[in-house]
Amino acid sequence: MQREAPGRRIVIVGGGTAGWMTAAAIGRLVGAPWTVTLVESDAIGTIGVGEATIPQIHHFNAALGIDEDEFVRATGASFKLGIEFAGWGAPGERYIHAFGALGRPLGLLPFHHYWLRARAAGMADRLDPFLLTAVAAYAGRFARGGPHRVREAGPLAYAFHFDASRYAAFLRRRAEADGVRRREGRISRVVRDGESGDIAAIELEDGSRIAGDLFVDCSGFRGLLIEQELAAGYEDWTHWLPCDRALAVPCASALPTTPYTRATAHAAGWQWRIPLQHRTGNGLVYSSAHLSDDEAAATLLGNLDGVALAAPNPIRFVTGRRKACWSHNVVAIGLASGFLEPLESTSIHMIQSGIERLLRYLPNGPVAAADVQAYNAEARFEIERVRDFIILHYHANRRPEPFWQACRAMALPDSLSEKLALFRANGRIVRAGDELFTEAGWAQVLIGQGVIPAGWHPLADRLTAAELAEFLGLVARINAAEAEALPAHDAFIAHHCAMAAAA
Repeated sequence: MQREAPGRRIVIVGGGTAGWMTAAAIGRLVGAPWTVTLVESDAIGTIGVGEATIPQIHHFNAALGIDEDEFVRATGASFKLGIEFAGWGAPGERYIHAFGALGRPLGLLPFHHYWLRARAAGMADRLDPFLLTAVAAYAGRFARGGPHRVREAGPLAYAFHFDASRYAAFLRRRAEADGVRRREGRISRVVRDGESGDIAAIELEDGSRIAGDLFVDCSGFRGLLIEQELAAGYEDWTHWLPCDRALAVPCASALPTTPYTRATAHAAGWQWRIPLQHRTGNGLVYSSAHLSDDEAAATLLGNLDGVALAAPNPIRFVTGRRKACWSHNVVAIGLASGFLEPLESTSIHMIQSGIERLLRYLPNGPVAAADVQAYNAEARFEIERVRDFIILHYHANRRPEPFWQACRAMALPDSLSEKLALFRANGRIVRAGDELFTEAGWAQVLIGQGVIPAGWHPLADRLTAAELAEFLGLVARINAAEAEALPAHDAFIAHHCAMAAAA
């Protein structure tokens, strides 16, 4: 019998999306002499609400050699071009945060500076026409690749809506084919090394013992290893993001299947709508200090597009981050590392980025303190910048309800206050380091929620009024013509990647 090499045994605690994404990535990209064992219990449920993604998911699937049509069929997926925000600036308003480029660059300036000047002159009122993905999304059209009609148009940037439990099962099959071993059972005891304090092994209720050199905690909110055993600590962000509960429920599909996610603001929170091939995922994120559980259920069930397919599933959470995502020989990934509500569909991406960091800092022997410090610094920077982007949605509002008034009045993190001040002055957006959201993303949300700068970059004034109108008109015409050439979203799925149950 081949023995496992010391220092090369990875044990993943917990399955679900985080566990099986981690197992599939390590199993495919690391390989022998490393061994990977995933421990999960069928008796422990998973959250399973992270069904919407952002375009970076392409990198993960491509690294694993996943065929996109096979993945879409297996997970009941649909395509996603962005997120529509209904009622966030004020009741009755809407805007879309669409993927890809905003307008077209001209000279040294991002497009939004020309748009701001045009808006002040009464020549523009919305950003939508200048985003190809937004035009295609609202037209219900989609196709891969491109351009399809207009040479100046680029390919559509897109992501997916998918069934998270089906994705986990899909990745499990691939991981096991790559040698990952799954152990069924509940953990009864964690064994620590007496000298280092590292985790040496876990013991299951049936008495079996699983030793490891590196442990990945994918146990969800519990943080079975990172918190319950190692007491890494948790930084609570509810003073900035006061929602602390959610209800999730699937409903029957409503056609046509829209190629975008929708987030609708309500009196004390917001509702998500995620269209899949075989159902629509829905949920209400809310503040229990402003809305009772019964009122939340009534709001959610009263705003579905189809018949509810189950009773609402309650979820309680504390928004924040683990103070150390890597402690001793344990790395926390997914909900075990922290939680941000899925307003910008970042949940699965945060799993992906945690896996990518883990692979970069994979130890070659004993865990090095410098690697742990670097990993934790990167993890902290990433989640704090995503946090700021989500806080912006709550803070920049003109809604009348007490919940939204409190969000408007709250003190902000310094990093967000500085970004807001810079934009309000002259429309400048500075993207620090490797923060996730681009200048185009920040511009869409800021402008969409009514944050209009006092000015713009002076170089935008170099165009004459006629040249400015011609430039904006050209961009809008290119986007409209290109979107018109695309097939309907449902027709594209039916032709290329319909799941069996929906075919």
